[in-house]
Amino acid sequence: MTTLSDAELSNKKLAVGLTGIFLGAFGVHKFILGYTKAGIIMLVVSLAGGVVTCGIASFVMGVIGLIEGILYLTKTNEEFQVTYIDAVKDWF
Repeated sequence: MTTLSDAELSNKKLAVGLTGIFLGAFGVHKFILGYTKAGIIMLVVSLAGGVVTCGIASFVMGVIGLIEGILYLTKTNEEFQVTYIDAVKDWF
């Protein structure tokens, strides 16, 4: 279990939420949380899948990132800590 101060937790939640919304298709928010495997999956699907599907896969990853970013920002600091820092919930 990681112990973060309220300020650190708020900053991390804000950073993860905003990168999820704006750069979600590339999995940047996953890398910030330390979810390397999920971040690589999003990055590869967006780039390689986007080329193969003429951008449809990138769009889908962007929508997933947008949803996750909104979810991160709407959680309280305690819920965010328990769900994404302590429990390591990779998706949604």
